[in-house]
Amino acid sequence: MKKKVLLRALLGAPLGLALSYLITILISLIGGNGSYIPVVPTLTEVCGSEVIAVLLQALCSLLYGAAWAGASVIWETDWSLLAQTLLHLLVCSCATFPIAWLLHWMNHSVAGVLIYFGIFFGIYLVIWLCQYWAIRNKLRQINQRLS
Repeated sequence: MKKKVLLRALLGAPLGLALSYLITILISLIGGNGSYIPVVPTLTEVCGSEVIAVLLQALCSLLYGAAWAGASVIWETDWSLLAQTLLHLLVCSCATFPIAWLLHWMNHSVAGVLIYFGIFFGIYLVIWLCQYWAIRNKLRQINQRLS
């Protein structure tokens, strides 16, 4: 299992970087007024230069992608759906929050953290429900074919 986690993490790291880059492009298209916004302006201020901020974000995006991809192995265990969901949510939350904090993807305040987790859990729930319904429908189709 450790080997599978490591392999997935190695494959997920570049995916995390690619998604991060895509998100910066989308943010720039929506709110950049013709300019490219590679990082949150606050991160540039904290890092002292845009290049250092972009480098830090790239490294964190690699870690982010690796953590989420490695955590996907949890879904292949024989545990209950509840146990899998809670462990996956815990692992992904523990990987995501420090990166979001470090990269200033949220306000550094109690309200900012609460809003961040509200959005995070909301998105997680929507994705989880979509996956659940898709798998449930596939199982129904398989059972109908077997009947």
